[in-house]
Amino acid sequence: MAESPEETLILPLDPTRISRSKGLASLTRMAGLSTGLILTGMILTACSTSQTGFQPARTPQYTDTSTPMHPTSWQQLPGWHDDNLLSAWSAFRTSCEKMARKPDWASVCNDARHVDPLDSRAIRRYFEQHFTPFTLSNSDGSTVGTITGYYEPVLRGSRTRHGPYQVPLYRNAGNSSLMAASRSQLIKSGVLRGRELVWVDDPVEAAFLQIQGSGRIRLAEGGEMRVGFAGANDQPFQSFARWLLDHHEITPAQATLPGIKAWANANPGRVQEMLNVNPRFVFFRELDNTHKDSDGPIGAQGVPLTPERSIAIDPDEIPLGAPVFLSTTRPLSNQRMQRLMLAQDTGSAIKGTVRADFFWGHGDEASLNAGRMKQPGQMWVFLPNRR
Repeated sequence: MAESPEETLILPLDPTRISRSKGLASLTRMAGLSTGLILTGMILTACSTSQTGFQPARTPQYTDTSTPMHPTSWQQLPGWHDDNLLSAWSAFRTSCEKMARKPDWASVCNDARHVDPLDSRAIRRYFEQHFTPFTLSNSDGSTVGTITGYYEPVLRGSRTRHGPYQVPLYRNAGNSSLMAASRSQLIKSGVLRGRELVWVDDPVEAAFLQIQGSGRIRLAEGGEMRVGFAGANDQPFQSFARWLLDHHEITPAQATLPGIKAWANANPGRVQEMLNVNPRFVFFRELDNTHKDSDGPIGAQGVPLTPERSIAIDPDEIPLGAPVFLSTTRPLSNQRMQRLMLAQDTGSAIKGTVRADFFWGHGDEASLNAGRMKQPGQMWVFLPNRR
């Protein structure tokens, strides 16, 4: 668990997203350190009589990797019997809409249709009968990694430029020759003029939206617009929070969205100087807004993310869409957080086996939790049994 503010500055200092390859949530994750803890190996034990005659089966994308993992018993999952699986079940059924097309998952997803979605014990029994949990390990044999967090920002804006709405979010320029230009060059050159998608009222909030890659705009005209990643220039990310720290403009404890906004309010003439430290520039597009308000953005699996039940993982190590049991702690605390998650998103800097980014949802509390989260954690992936 992080013990100092410097270790928890995930959002502004170590941007964990800017350009996902497939998901409309499309974010680039650029940080993540693993914590090592060597544990004894686990062996498979009998879980329930209903598993007699079943053997663990890996999905095709798993069999071609050297992912270190070991089958284990359900009793070895800390907190498995305490988790209320109802919200996880909804997220799992959403994943099954995609996973059912894969041979190894078709049967288990079909059987899921017959489970009472309001019966937590029936849901638990379903997983124990249809899956085997595998302990995930790092390449060095340790089973503890880093769990960070992300969220969906909510900004105020307008479809037209007026009043406080003076900061544009841009559509993709559609010109590959412009992609080598930096943020400041793109803006100053005027090449983006006419490609404004929406206008927001805060340049710092807009910059954080670029880090997250997707979000909601509450429109002055009424209603809400959802925006998602639509490309980026070819420049690397540079942290403006790190720049502020290195120049002693803020303290480590202030390297959060509220802290950086406070600095910007006190130094309005230097805001662009700060933002131009980062040459990376992200374009947006308007997303379908027909999903429920509680739904998150569309993840890399192509389904809406579920707050506090979806994680982003490395798809080279964990099958996209698979159930993953997570044991970690809440941000800046020792309070246990042990629950079933769904691997519904990815990110280019979420690399390694025991590594995940926890989706907190949208709003102020989600923003706060995401920005503070950098916790040690363990993970178990559930793989379907072959009959």
